[in-house]
Amino acid sequence: MTNSADNPIAPILQAFVQPWHDALADPPAAQERVLADLLKIYARTEYGRDHGAEQVGSIDDYRAAFPVKTYADYEPILRRVMGGDTGALLEAEPLGWAMTRGTTGASKYIPMTPRDLEQRHNAARAVIQYVLHSRRFDILLGANLNLSFPSIVGSLDVNDRQIEYGYATGIYVKHVAARTPIRTIPSQEAIDELGGDAGRDAWNARFELAYQTARDENITILGGAAQVMLKFGRWLHKTHGVYPKDVWNFGVLSLGSTAGINSTHRPRLLALYGENAGLVEIYGATEGMFGQQRDDRRFWVPNYDLYVFEVETKNGIKMLHEMKPGETGSLIVSTPVLPRYKILDLVRAFEPPHFLCIGRDRQWTRSVYWLRRVMELDVLPRRRSEITRRGD
Repeated sequence: MTNSADNPIAPILQAFVQPWHDALADPPAAQERVLADLLKIYARTEYGRDHGAEQVGSIDDYRAAFPVKTYADYEPILRRVMGGDTGALLEAEPLGWAMTRGTTGASKYIPMTPRDLEQRHNAARAVIQYVLHSRRFDILLGANLNLSFPSIVGSLDVNDRQIEYGYATGIYVKHVAARTPIRTIPSQEAIDELGGDAGRDAWNARFELAYQTARDENITILGGAAQVMLKFGRWLHKTHGVYPKDVWNFGVLSLGSTAGINSTHRPRLLALYGENAGLVEIYGATEGMFGQQRDDRRFWVPNYDLYVFEVETKNGIKMLHEMKPGETGSLIVSTPVLPRYKILDLVRAFEPPHFLCIGRDRQWTRSVYWLRRVMELDVLPRRRSEITRRGD
């Protein structure tokens, strides 16, 4: 596989990301199409029928009929679904229940339906777009190093019904990534066999499995939570006396799960995994995969063709694509599972269609973000000429 612009695989890769690019060319139209598709899903659920999903004909109608809800608001309905009343909120039985890591509070439990999982396969957009943008088609000849969380951690007893739950990354790899042509090493099944314990010994065992399984393989891709990648790099050096860059030749790191990946964490990540590795930021959560980096500009760009995005600003609720550069607000997403879900993440808009998640929606997040900019601890451009410079 050559790196030529006329590589025979290039048209296939371009077709994979083209719906994303088309939606970015006309966000209002894309959001209307997505809303129409989501309303058909909602109309098959009790919650959607109760809110008149079949009568909704516009974004304004949608806002009037469906209230914004947080996880706490949805939790009673989710408990009913766990107890077997699937149709209360879902169009189909979930393939898994994903739990958050609880780093910002109690763990949340989110069902992942077949349609929801199909959307999440677009997480590969980050890598595919990087390959196209950099012409590094050789990256696709290698394998992906799997440092995902377990897809099965434990079970809940709800109405005499046992519900298995795990982490979204593990469930995604188990059901979606395994169907892609890129090999994933180690397999998610092998990770799951080690159990779902979140303690240090359990993570050391998973790291050892990854190293022993993949050390002689052509690993070119690394994806997942940036915090885990930092821990793995330090563990590998402490345990085996080498850094990941000494063992593998990484082509791209596709990382998310925390703010500041391209600023605060970038120097350490590249020091561990190689200065020549491409680092692309993804923005996703247990609830969905919402955006990814498009080019050399260190921002993420929304998946307007997959989800409906609104944002609560000091001037009220508006569409995400209506935000002005420099504006900040609390993100509201509509997914195949959750209508108008306030995810409690703060996002900041730059030149369209570029955004950053600056942290959780807390009183002090904006202040901390401002201080980081003043102290030049972030890569965010300070001069307006840099803010308005267009990427590719």
